Amino acid sequence: MTLSDIMFYLFAGSILTFSVLTVTSRRILRSAVYLLFVLVSTAGIYFMLNYNFLAAVQLTVYAGGIIVLIIFSILLTSHVSEKAVVAPLSQQIYSALAVAAGAVLTLMTIFRFGFTATTVQQGDATVQTVGRALVSYGKDGFALPFEVISVLLLAAMVGAIVLARKEKKVSDVATPTTSNRDNTSKS
Repeated sequence: MTLSDIMFYLFAGSILTFSVLTVTSRRILRSAVYLLFVLVSTAGIYFMLNYNFLAAVQLTVYAGGIIVLIIFSILLTSHVSEKAVVAPLSQQIYSALAVAAGAVLTLMTIFRFGFTATTVQQGDATVQTVGRALVSYGKDGFALPFEVISVLLLAAMVGAIVLARKEKKVSDVATPTTSNRDNTSKS
């Protein structure tokens, strides 16, 4: 077993471990930190595959920007010590069945697909080519999908903040008491 294999298994193990911790943690801030570890480990695998540009984007956009945005939203809308509500047993059973069905479907798809090695020469994958494709609206351009996704993420974040804000009760708002018992003011 080479050092490359050991690093891959470490990254893959940390991705699996922190993914499970992300969705099972009852503290939302811890879940965001676990997600950060998943994204950093994913960038590590990209570095191992010599996809340095993709790894850098993974670190800056996702591990840097998105996690900071999520943590900022969490701190704006809730208390750090707040725990998530435990789902009822029926919802846990339905969730487990959905996860099992998704895992079976994924494994069936992977095992039925014939992974064959190809010798087809890929196109030019320089930073300039990728950059032009990211800002291009023409054929093979990705500017429009990025804009749509950014609007979708913004709408989801605003919706999450609106839903997570707690409504103030009328009884919680303190009414000022400026007069004393005999309705005379002090001078």
